[in-house]
Amino acid sequence: MKLHDLAPPKGATKAKQRVGRGTGGKGHKTAGRGIKGQNARSKVPAGFEGGQLPLMQRIPKLKGFSNPFRVAYTPVNIGALASLDGDEITVETMVAAGLCKPKELVKVLGQGALNRPIRVSAHAFSASAAAAITTAGGSVTRMPLPFGHGRPPASGNALMNR
Repeated sequence: MKLHDLAPPKGATKAKQRVGRGTGGKGHKTAGRGIKGQNARSKVPAGFEGGQLPLMQRIPKLKGFSNPFRVAYTPVNIGALASLDGDEITVETMVAAGLCKPKELVKVLGQGALNRPIRVSAHAFSASAAAAITTAGGSVTRMPLPFGHGRPPASGNALMNR
């Protein structure tokens, strides 16, 4: 059997009905469109809704704004840090404890209680978290953001005009 021998079984396919070919057949004269009126014409565009604003014009397009300079942080509360062992808490110890994922920027937030002094290093701190850590006798160290995060450097002209 070859490709040109393949054919659908007898009676499985049917010829398309040819309309508007004279009065001899079923789809003669008006070809199933009725007599006169807008829908009997051939000039009605697809999607026309009788003068109502068409659906394709009603749906929202290009809404919103995505900030290309947004810096996304993973939040970690000081209540979660209090449950960790050790006095020195870094991003690596938070990753090991499962509080954040590797290569994520971490921001420490002030929810929860801290009853022992700890040294915390992270990429960002809320004001309440930094105050809670320092009042407990600990210290706060801000890590620099890796390259590619934050705003791009100023252009050369801006640097020359300073």
